[in-house]
Amino acid sequence: MGKYLLKRSLSMVITLWLIATLTFVIMHLIPGDPFATEARMLPEEVVQNMRERYHLDKPLMEQYVRYMNGLIHLDLGPSIQQKSQDVATLIQQGFPASAVLGLQSLVMALVGGIALGVIAALFHNRLPDYAAMFFAILGISVPSFILAPLLIKYFAVKWELLPVASWDGWEYSLLPSVALAIGPLAIIARFVRTSMIEVFDQDYMSTAEAKGLSTFHIVVRHGIRNAILPVITFIGPLFANLITGTFVIEKIFAIPGIGKYFVESIFNRDYPVILGTSVFYSAVLILTLFFTDILYRFVDPRIKLANGGE
Repeated sequence: MGKYLLKRSLSMVITLWLIATLTFVIMHLIPGDPFATEARMLPEEVVQNMRERYHLDKPLMEQYVRYMNGLIHLDLGPSIQQKSQDVATLIQQGFPASAVLGLQSLVMALVGGIALGVIAALFHNRLPDYAAMFFAILGISVPSFILAPLLIKYFAVKWELLPVASWDGWEYSLLPSVALAIGPLAIIARFVRTSMIEVFDQDYMSTAEAKGLSTFHIVVRHGIRNAILPVITFIGPLFANLITGTFVIEKIFAIPGIGKYFVESIFNRDYPVILGTSVFYSAVLILTLFFTDILYRFVDPRIKLANGGE
């Protein structure tokens, strides 16, 4: 285990460095700079001073070394457009809302997807199975940015059941969480259905049934644990994606999350915010995938993480 953790830690650091480097290079290869608008309205001397303030007048390699040095010391630099705040502060402000929204969506997707998949497998090739898979196909086919306005129209505007366009309590997070959860819920349902059908054909399931165990006991104790491995693979990137902010949904529901700052930074060419949020997202994703691998070991003891992960 110690050897595996050391190798994974080293690979995570290298991966994060590569992502930070590629993001830095791509951002500087795009034509233009954050002061393109000001250059038309302000004297050249003022624009030049602004470029010097953010070290954009320095050679690219010097900018890269300065950026990586700040990254090592967890200093993501100041925001260019929001001059009174640095990138780390913006992430601290936006992450709680994104995390709450993401965790709620993840719980909804897991609970609903596993339940729907188990029901479909129990009633394989019967009406509940067809109904569950029809819902799953709809959930996968309809994008969240299409579902979100429909939820707003009916649940908030027409029926006035839930509020939107603010972040003043738990009720404001329900509609965006549902909009985010439907797609992953449908995918998880299909994964669980397929896995459960395979598990039901195993000999140990027949043995458990022959012992007189209840269907509930067989499904929960023996079935779900062995059928959930494909779901764990999907949970890793899904968890990182949800808790770090789904940009379109946050924009539609006016949620003050990381997605808001990321979208605004792209339009404003705010290099530090783009780089900082990208590296933050990548770090969360890498850590999530790492803990997902560890989780495999507890779900299925046959998987060994020692000796190079064999």
